[in-house]
Amino acid sequence: MDGPAPGSAGPVTRSRIARDLAALGIGPGDTVMFHTRMSAIGYVAGGAPTVIAALLDTVGPAGTLMVTCGWNDAPPYDFTDWPPDWRDAVRREHPAFDPVVSEADHANGRLPEALRRWPGAVRSRHPDVSFAALGAAADALMADHPWDDPHGPGSPLARLAERGGSVLLLGAPLDTLTLLHHAEALADAPGKRFVEYEQPVLAEGRRVWRRFRDIDSENGAFDYTPAVPDGGEPFEAIARDMLAAGIGRSGPVGAAESHVFPAAPAVEFAVAWIEDRLGGTRPT
Repeated sequence: MDGPAPGSAGPVTRSRIARDLAALGIGPGDTVMFHTRMSAIGYVAGGAPTVIAALLDTVGPAGTLMVTCGWNDAPPYDFTDWPPDWRDAVRREHPAFDPVVSEADHANGRLPEALRRWPGAVRSRHPDVSFAALGAAADALMADHPWDDPHGPGSPLARLAERGGSVLLLGAPLDTLTLLHHAEALADAPGKRFVEYEQPVLAEGRRVWRRFRDIDSENGAFDYTPAVPDGGEPFEAIARDMLAAGIGRSGPVGAAESHVFPAAPAVEFAVAWIEDRLGGTRPT
């Protein structure tokens, strides 16, 4: 395993991460959803558990941490189009989503899986859009995650905003700001795209197949081409405009450029951004 690069500031320790987080304005009692790119932080002494421990040190026993998990081994949306024998085998034997054991989507990095396995962590029930939380408000954030419109009202993202929480991009790029899917779910603009799919879940201890409906968070809930030409990342564009408008703070955590966005103002800004640029019908 590689250590710190020559000439670097040295190992990034738990206490250093906690100091940097405090300088970004995160403090005791805060509710913080975080996205992390470990490689950007530098050599973290102890890896993912050190980052989680530093975050817990910063928010304290009255605070709460939250991550987006998803489900790494979910059946593909299009499995219903597979050859009949393949499709039938999946229907017969694909395991149901289990919040306790089903792995978080590996594409989300190491931290979501590490946090959802942390003692005391709580995971929401939705298979495709599951979140996990740890701390004082974990149960309140995760309870009764809506089966349909799971990024919309009543979702963990909605509750994060309602509780005055924030989102931390810990070395993660601006286009990973998952909170903006909540803004997409709320925005009233033409051409909103949805997906429907089937996944197995547990109902009273039994495996059942359930149909779900959500915004198309994978390919884009909207065609952002009129607002973000030349193939740019729409979430990055929204986040940069947000920072320029004074919503959010930026600073280093270890070696990583990091940002903190207050959830409720960020959602309000993003809904207006989407509607204004994509022809929404927001009343004046």
